[in-house]
Amino acid sequence: MSQPNRPYTRNGEFLPGQQWPPGMTRVALGVEYNGAGFHGFQAQRSGVATVQRTLEAALSSIADEAVTLVCAGRTDAGVHATNQVVHFDTLAERKDRAWVLGTNTRLPDTISVRWACNVAPQFHARFSALRRSYRYVIYNGAVRTALQHDQFTYFHRPLDLGAMRSGAAALVGEHDFSAFRAAQCQAQSPVRHIYRFDIARIGDLVIFEVQANAFLHHMVRNIAGVLLAVGCGDYPPQWVAEVLAGGDRNIAAATAPAAGLYLVAIAYPREFALPASLPGPHFLPHALGALPGAGSRG
Repeated sequence: MSQPNRPYTRNGEFLPGQQWPPGMTRVALGVEYNGAGFHGFQAQRSGVATVQRTLEAALSSIADEAVTLVCAGRTDAGVHATNQVVHFDTLAERKDRAWVLGTNTRLPDTISVRWACNVAPQFHARFSALRRSYRYVIYNGAVRTALQHDQFTYFHRPLDLGAMRSGAAALVGEHDFSAFRAAQCQAQSPVRHIYRFDIARIGDLVIFEVQANAFLHHMVRNIAGVLLAVGCGDYPPQWVAEVLAGGDRNIAAATAPAAGLYLVAIAYPREFALPASLPGPHFLPHALGALPGAGSRG
């Protein structure tokens, strides 16, 4: 049933019965950023550096009007993204090239707009998303590296990938992930569906690749902490299933650091025709599910 009296709200869900404002355009962007210098994506109090506030300021300059953003996933402080998706509504008429190149001239080196395109009003960066994918990258060498130290999590103890894969298998499917959510998580339900969980080693790098319909606050980092405890032999693989079934965050391992976490892909219905991108980061030029030697679950 249409809702003709429900007014349009900028950047909001566009529902049947609403009137799209004349001259308004909805624009989607693909954004990459190094989160080490930011207090997460979401705008916070004045004076705190966030990806959203920095990107909004640059876009507002190009649009010559105030721009506010909606994102596909709110990454935490220190977390990176290779394919974050955002959208905004604007009265400005700009070519896709202007949104990309013009905005990038006003951004720090740690944020880059990778693509831009006009989308249908029915597109919503958050609510239209079908699946989200993260990669967690661990530098597993005997001695820490001085390079890209804010883009890896360093773990010096040897890791048994077979044990970690066995433990991760218990997480695939639809479950109550209360044991892996942060205390401050605001999600109404702890139930999420993990579709895939792959683990691979490339040289000294160990990579977790996980795809789900959505994630709870700190969910991937809490899972990584448990799997690292299994991989180094502190706990057996079946402990992962026990933690999951227990639903108690207090019996799980410590939250793994933010430095190794990347939001790498958001899947949307094909009808929106967003540009295709490899998940990244750039030192991992492999498609989702195609990490060499990965043990696949799902």
